[in-house]
Amino acid sequence: MRGLPLLTYLFNAASLAAIAAILTAAMGFQYLRGEIPCPLCLLERLALFGAGFGLIANLRGPYSTRFTGVTLGFALLLLVIAARQTLLDIYPRPGHAYVGQAVLGLHMPVWSVLIALALIAATAAKLTALGGDAHMQGARPSDAPSLDRVARALAAYLFVLCVVNFGSVVVQCGLGQCHTTGYALLP
Repeated sequence: MRGLPLLTYLFNAASLAAIAAILTAAMGFQYLRGEIPCPLCLLERLALFGAGFGLIANLRGPYSTRFTGVTLGFALLLLVIAARQTLLDIYPRPGHAYVGQAVLGLHMPVWSVLIALALIAATAAKLTALGGDAHMQGARPSDAPSLDRVARALAAYLFVLCVVNFGSVVVQCGLGQCHTTGYALLP
């Protein structure tokens, strides 16, 4: 695989790696620092998983701008959820401060706004520079075996993160409404 198809696959793999790293960091804060994610934080994770699965669908082939649309749709969902949470917490009120610690001076909702904007802008730039899916006709992931292995490993890793996150949500929320004061199914 050469030229534009290779650049498209590299972009999708790099975007997927970034999403996996962000979700890993979020879960690291949850498990290593004991920061229980709020319900909106859980929705932000869901949107990131959705964007990641849109990228995986394109990496697995056949490439389709529909899957790029899935990624963009979930990035927009992330932006809406994160903007709402940021606006809710922009003025500290008793009992409604930002959840968790700041990273480089920003809390997770603000980071999520920036992440969503970066994903949307990068995808728009890719579509502008490389075009739609016409250059991907006949390109197969197996044409670049090393990139295909990396993409498969990233996809498997994101799937494992999704399963672990789902298990955490069930333990945190049980079958009722989510909360940020503790885990529902643990004593």
